[in-house]
Order: sequence, then structure tokens, then C-alpha cells
Amino acid sequence: MAVYTDFSDEELEHFIQGYNLGAVLSVKGIAEGVENSNYLLVTEAGQFILTLYEKRVKPADLPFFLGLMEHLANAGITCPTPVHNRKGDALGRLAERPTAIVTFLTGMWVKRPRPEHCTAVGAALAELHRAGSDFTLRRINALSVDSWRPLYATCDGRADEVQAGLGHEIETELTFLESHWPDDLPSGVIHADLFPDNVFFLGKTLSGLIDFYFACNDMLAYDLAICLNAWCFEADGALNVTKARALLTGYGSERPLTEAEIAALPILARGAALRFLLTRLHDWLTVPDGALVVPKDPTEYARRLRFHRSAVDARAYGIDL
Repeated sequence: MAVYTDFSDEELEHFIQGYNLGAVLSVKGIAEGVENSNYLLVTEAGQFILTLYEKRVKPADLPFFLGLMEHLANAGITCPTPVHNRKGDALGRLAERPTAIVTFLTGMWVKRPRPEHCTAVGAALAELHRAGSDFTLRRINALSVDSWRPLYATCDGRADEVQAGLGHEIETELTFLESHWPDDLPSGVIHADLFPDNVFFLGKTLSGLIDFYFACNDMLAYDLAICLNAWCFEADGALNVTKARALLTGYGSERPLTEAEIAALPILARGAALRFLLTRLHDWLTVPDGALVVPKDPTEYARRLRFHRSAVDARAYGIDL
């Protein structure tokens, strides 16, 4: 989440009049994240999240995102659901941006995940994959392997400004992954961004999943590899094998991995690390002036990529082969 686009009180009042939410009591920008402009909206009807979709999000993708949240909620996944306006639409327009209001989830994200959090997240991810298996809309992953080299090109050869030698490392990795990326693993709807700040807990209980704006159709195990990167590394860059094993065990309790998926885990984790390295690198180098956003350090994912490159097989992540 982030804030790039502002609006006047009059614009917001006019927009809210299209909903059955009563008067606006408060609205506050949310600085976390990097993609869209998000606000905590409080009206007479309660608390909501107001999202203005920025330029990286294609308007044609919004029916997929909003429809998926409704589909998952109906299947028992605790996630935000779009609020429909008086016309029955889940999508409107505010400050010249496509805009939606979604329900507010209670809970807090954990800044220092423990193994039990990882187990819960693994199970929740598998449940999401099962619940999404009959969702009829499809969206290609716009940030999969075919997009990584064009994304890197937008950084204008400036990677070494962030870390000496990073450009050569990225080029080498792109060449390897483009020729070795799997394409025959079980696929379906994936979250594609299930980082700790997108998972809420109440105490030790997982209370909800948020931020579905990277969701798409892709390999299910790739989604798990994203979570390995996001949940199982410590601040010093080392993999916490206990957390990795907990995550994979939690996932397997709801959806056992195939032998092919287990064998592909190192390369999938390697690709996931490069994907987030590249998007972080791009955002680090191109933060708009005046944007209320905190860019994330791309070198964190360079260190994780190096770990995955050294992994001989899935035993590196705590799996007993």
C-alpha cells in the first residue's frame, strides 16, 4: 500500500454519496507498500479501505481482482470484499483514478514471523489455491519470467548505483532462468504477493489475507516459493530452515506437493527472488517526487537470490527427500 494520488474533501464527498455508507468521519493515507494509493476510510457505516488504482494497474484487470476477492470470500477465505455502490458496481472513479472501497479486516501483521506463523500461512495459501480452483476469470502473470528482462531494461543500466556488480549478476541470472524456467507444474489462481504485511493475525490466529492486486494464474508452487522468500529469511540474509519447514508443512497439510513441484522449488524460489529484486530495484530508482511511499531495499533480495542459487535441491528448505 502507498499514497501517490490525493483528492479534495469535495471530491471524496461526491464519491461517497454514490454509496450507502453515510457521511465520512475520517480518511487517512496508508504509507506502506508500493503499488496503489490506499486510505483508511471511516464512515458512519464503519471502517473501510479506499483504493485508488495507479498507472501500473491495468483497468482491464480490475474485474479479475475484485471478482476474485468476492469468490474467495464466498468460499470461506477471510479477505476484503468490495463494497458495491448504489448502482451495484464495485468500481468507481475518484481523482481521475479507478477506485474501489473494500471491507476492513481486523488484525495486525507480524514483523518478526515465528514458525507457527509460517505454518498458518502455508496452510492458508493452500486453502486459497483450492478455493480459487473454480474461479472462471483468468489473468496472465504480468510479472513472470517473460517480463523480467523488459523490467530490468527500465532501470537504464543503473543497478550498480545500488550495489557494485549487481547489474552483471542480474544479467547472468536472467539468462539462466529464461532457459530453465519450468512450465509444466500444477497451475491455478495464485496470490503472488503474500508477504507478512498482507497477512493479518489476531494473537496466534491468522485472521485474514489482503492485497490481491498481483493475483493471477500461474504455477501454484511458484506462489509457495514467493512465500519462502517473504517469510523465512532473517535480517542477516540467512534462511531460517525451521520457518521454511513449517511453511512447507503447513502448505502440505492442505495440498500435498507433487514430486515435480518439490524438485522445482530451488529454481522457483530463485525466480521469485529475482522478480522482487527487479521490482524493488525499479521502484528504488524511480520514486515519484512527493509520493507518500517507502521504497524497499532491493539488495535484500539479491542476498536471497544468492542463497537459492546455492541450493542443490529442496533439502535446503527443510524438506526430507
